[in-house]
Amino acid sequence: MLRLEARPHPSTAALLLAPLLAVLLTLLAGALLFALLGFAPAAALKAFFITPVNSLYGLGELAMKATPLLLCAIGLAVGFRANIWNIGAEGQLLMGAIAGSGVALFLRPADGAPWVLPAMFLAGALGGMAWAAVPAFLKLRFNASEILTSLMLTYVARLFLRWLVGGPWRDPDGYNFPQSPMFAPDAVIPPLLHGTRLGFGALLALAVTLGGWFLLSRTFLGFQIRVIGLTSAAAGYAGFDRGRVTWLSLLLSGALAGIAGLNEVAGPIGQLTPFVSPGYGFTAIIVAFLGRLHPIGILFASLLVALSYLGGESAQISLGLPLAATDVFQGMLLFFLLASEVLVRYRPRLARTRG
Repeated sequence: MLRLEARPHPSTAALLLAPLLAVLLTLLAGALLFALLGFAPAAALKAFFITPVNSLYGLGELAMKATPLLLCAIGLAVGFRANIWNIGAEGQLLMGAIAGSGVALFLRPADGAPWVLPAMFLAGALGGMAWAAVPAFLKLRFNASEILTSLMLTYVARLFLRWLVGGPWRDPDGYNFPQSPMFAPDAVIPPLLHGTRLGFGALLALAVTLGGWFLLSRTFLGFQIRVIGLTSAAAGYAGFDRGRVTWLSLLLSGALAGIAGLNEVAGPIGQLTPFVSPGYGFTAIIVAFLGRLHPIGILFASLLVALSYLGGESAQISLGLPLAATDVFQGMLLFFLLASEVLVRYRPRLARTRG
């Protein structure tokens, strides 16, 4: 009988190299999958991971795709460090997009209104925070699982978005498509680089990454978060307030997810549609763990996972692969990451069974 036995002292080097091993195994499994589908593995992997970023425009698209993943994953990582499991970043992203879009649609700024984009970002952050405050309140007041409540609220947010763009916010000149009117020019994020669609949301995401590293590594609050995550009993004896950390973790992750949603509708989309996110909030969970819940690791992980989005589109165009190949790669990446994590912390051992 095969058993898993906990290693008394897991190797630090193995813990750090586990994500790299997961990426390597994903590439090998992907090459095998392409071969079984009848495609040349080298050509398919090139179309998936190299072709999308062989130009300035491609690099801009990579950074643009990585921005919402990075923003969501940094917020999630803070909560995960404290064992606060926010699974509803996708819903908080959608509510941030809705709140920010409401500012653009109802204030109708005239030309030369520099205040509108800051107001939209503020509304996006508040929208995400409000949606994350619900599971925080339910957890602390009724001890409800934040995993279930945050996840269920995601579907409520998605249905609310579809109702808005299909009803009261639908563009009367949009040929009955479920979408809002286009935002005014002052309510759209201008590109940073000529010839790309990359906006200043990418710079904001980098600033959030540095801020997350500083919070977790250089502040007393970050120390409390780590201690509560490692041993809640010891944190209680030390007088650390778990309720305060719960509120902080969920509100911070909600605000960052809301900003990510606003950055999408005010950036590459330019209007509110039902397809604001292809699942960035859920994919950010993979990004957070692939980056070992460390902000700098999350930065590189977000670029890798963003490349899988671009690669799926590129392979679909050049090779005729289904777009679902992106989900397959992300699923394999998560599987190998979890398997590597288990083998680093546990060792398999054969145990004799008694007759």
